[in-house]
Amino acid sequence: MESTNNLYAAARACIGTRDPAAKVAATRAVAASWREGGLRRAPAPPPDPIPHPGRPDRPRLVAPADVPKRGLGSAAGRAALVHALAHIELNAIDLAWDAVYRFRDLPDGFYDDWVRVAVEEAQHFSLLSARLAELGFAYGDFDAHDGLWQMARETDADLLLRMALVPRFLEARGLDVTPGMMTRLRGVGDRGTVAILEVILRDEIGHVGIGSRWFRYACAMRGVEPEATFRELLCRHLRGRIKGPIDEAARRAAGFSRDELQALKREAGIPSG
Repeated sequence: MESTNNLYAAARACIGTRDPAAKVAATRAVAASWREGGLRRAPAPPPDPIPHPGRPDRPRLVAPADVPKRGLGSAAGRAALVHALAHIELNAIDLAWDAVYRFRDLPDGFYDDWVRVAVEEAQHFSLLSARLAELGFAYGDFDAHDGLWQMARETDADLLLRMALVPRFLEARGLDVTPGMMTRLRGVGDRGTVAILEVILRDEIGHVGIGSRWFRYACAMRGVEPEATFRELLCRHLRGRIKGPIDEAARRAAGFSRDELQALKREAGIPSG
């Protein structure tokens, strides 16, 4: 049995919490305890595979292609978008805690960073849940997909791969598409959702930057060159999955180099300019 003041055990408990509101509350409590010195990185059993994080009975999880697409011209259509974003943020809480739980014997700064990310993702989920309520809906009212956690399973044995493919691929995709979503929402007068996305975009630049920092740390520990390694991983794992647009300014702020951006644009079929 792991000690109750063990950070790894606390992170695992957050991942396993099924109720979203309870997950948010547990995330905040664990983060406060870590900051105040109430948790420590004590020896613990090796991390176990986590096929699925704790989830409520709803939403129903379907294949990504089966999640219905709705226009933004109605409250229901905007709520469907907000619900999809809330589902991403709920997964992001678990992805942050999984980094804390799974990767051991790293500097304290690694755990400081990912605990902070978990708290900010919990705040994003809370903001989006409140917005859903304002639109007359709740989390669970629309179908969702499980593709985000699939990437967690695929990278659970390798810190370098996790940092490359989760923050620097999945989360960085949000940097590319969020400005366009904000423009569309402004066009239909949804300033409430836009205000939330402004907060999320600001924070996500920081989260991807954290991923960039620890990706380079993992490369240094392994004695490999980061930019060449990132390009190799793009080709090996993500060929055909990288699409435009690529928001170069946001990605540069999040730690992407010019050469990495050029490689992404080539994979996405975007002419260099």
